[in-house]
Amino acid sequence: MAPTKKDAEKEAKLTPEQSATMILDYLRKQNRPYSATDISTNLKNRVTKAAAAKLLKDMHERNEIEGRAAGKQLVYHAIQDAADEAGLERLQEMDIETTRLREETIAMKAEEKELRAALREGASQVPLSDLRSSVVSLEQEKVDLTARLAKLQSGNVKPVSAEERNKTNAEHKKWQKIASDRRKIRNEMWAEIAGMVEREKMEDIKEALDLSL
Repeated sequence: MAPTKKDAEKEAKLTPEQSATMILDYLRKQNRPYSATDISTNLKNRVTKAAAAKLLKDMHERNEIEGRAAGKQLVYHAIQDAADEAGLERLQEMDIETTRLREETIAMKAEEKELRAALREGASQVPLSDLRSSVVSLEQEKVDLTARLAKLQSGNVKPVSAEERNKTNAEHKKWQKIASDRRKIRNEMWAEIAGMVEREKMEDIKEALDLSL
């Protein structure tokens, strides 16, 4: 069977300029370091390993890309401008902040569980001062959590890649939902408290706990 036009195009040999352009486009798109072997493999051998090594060396000498030693091999990556570097640092800060928010939320959930258990045993067994302190603490943590998530969500960050951007946005939405759930918890806790006291005392207790419902 005679080769088709599509097959002929696929196997067409690239010129050095075309190969260099293909490599540069790939490095800019991936935005991470690769060796000549990795680049040749990832480009389906459209550019051979030897050709890739020579082209990468030439582009590095022309300051078109960055290069550095990584163990026994050289790796290269696209030159990042100040905005790209700032975006990467900001993305790392967001990952750290998301981890901290997750840990804080877990702690809040544990405290909430203890408070609910105490409420089920009877509001009279929980000192009013302790109850008020716990509620105020949860309220403040909820406000801080919401503010931090809002700040992260509104940040003008240029992600390193589409995959990392989507992953980070998914994490933010997840913890933003948890922050919303904390507001529901506050209302549920008040509902449980209200069910244990007389109606005429509800406003006094609400004021004592400094609740704004």
